[in-house]
Amino acid sequence: MKQTCAHLDQVRDVKPRTPDGCEECLKMGSWWVHLRLCLACGHVGCCDQSPNKHATKHYHGSHHAIIRSLEPGEDWGWCYVDELMMEPAPTPARR
Repeated sequence: MKQTCAHLDQVRDVKPRTPDGCEECLKMGSWWVHLRLCLACGHVGCCDQSPNKHATKHYHGSHHAIIRSLEPGEDWGWCYVDELMMEPAPTPARR
């Protein structure tokens, strides 16, 4: 049975708030490995392989469940709550 994400209603048509990198790492002068985009608000955070794990920290602080990869050529999303990988990444529901 295929599992589905119960949080797709959080997905918005967002633009990266900091297209040049991880929002917090840019402020603190740190570095990152890969970038993730919060699909609820546009926060750009670094991945869990990065020293500061800002994408996951953003989830814990905001409860915004779904991110997508901001890496070129990648089209996948992740739901923190359901622990579910989605390929391709989810897009906002048409209203």
